[in-house]
Formats: sequence, C-alpha cells, structure tokens
Amino acid sequence: MNRNIKEGLRWLDQTKMDFKTAKDCIKDGNFYASAFFAQQSAEKALKGFLYSKGLRALITHSVLDLVEEALKSQENFRKFIDFGRELDKHYIGSRYPNFYPSGAPYRYYTKEVAEKCASYAELILEEVKNYLEK
Repeated sequence: MNRNIKEGLRWLDQTKMDFKTAKDCIKDGNFYASAFFAQQSAEKALKGFLYSKGLRALITHSVLDLVEEALKSQENFRKFIDFGRELDKHYIGSRYPNFYPSGAPYRYYTKEVAEKCASYAELILEEVKNYLEK
C-alpha cells in the first residue's frame, strides 16, 4: 500500500471515532462537545485526504483552510467552503468560557447547532472516504 494512502487512512480511522463521539454527545445532550468533535472530525478527515496526496506539515486547525488546500487537488471539495466557515467557529468557541461575553459555552449550544455541525462533518467524512477507501 502506498505510504501516503496509509497515512491518510490512519487519520481517517481517528476521524470516524471523533464523528461517533459527536453523535454520542448529541444523544447525551452535550451539544457544545458535539460541535467541537464535529469540527475535529472534519479537520482530521481533510488532513487525512491531504496527507494521502503527499502533503506534510499541516499545522492549521482551520477546516476552511484545509478545504481550500484540498481544492488544489480535487474540485469536489468546493462545496464544503461554507461548512468550513461554520465548523471553524466551534473549534475554540465550544470550549473556552471567555469566548462568549457571558457564561460558559455549553449555555450557547443547542441540539440544532450540534446536528448542523455533525451533518457538515459527515458530508466531509463521506467525501474523503470516497477517495481513501477505494
């Protein structure tokens, strides 16, 4: 197996568990945590795709940045630009109490927000799986 594909699959493996955690958090009512794990799932899926293409030193956590990088080798990722913008909001905002002007982040998250983030992550994950699990 190609070494680059092997590395991409390694990242995809963790991506699947992060996505499962995002879904489990919705069931448990931990909507803030679900949004964060959805962001993590999308980030790692895109990194897996990019690693499979031979890229290294992906030091960003921005889903939007990673989508834009993926576009350089696969135009299909263009449909995820807005998903990246949304998911990036939850990388820090879902975890740090000083992000919002009043109160802890969990107070700002709803089931609808968590489900939207999970659906965006799932679509990105499925697209990456199409490339890596042939």
